[in-house]
Amino acid sequence: MPIYEFRCNACGNTFEEIVFGSDQDSDFDCPTCGDEDTCRLMSSFSCGSGNAGGGVGKDLGASCGPSTGGFS
Repeated sequence: MPIYEFRCNACGNTFEEIVFGSDQDSDFDCPTCGDEDTCRLMSSFSCGSGNAGGGVGKDLGASCGPSTGGFS
């Protein structure tokens, strides 16, 4: 069930819809003005990898290391 972005050609509103397999070819009405003249937008995405750049996952070792208590 991917989430697609749409733009209303009537009012310019941008909105998201969950699209089920059976709805792939359906038109979606604008939730702001109710117009049927909408178009699917090309979405961008972002991904990170490991510790390159020191951002995501920087302190994972401290919080995910071996525990000192619990079951043994």
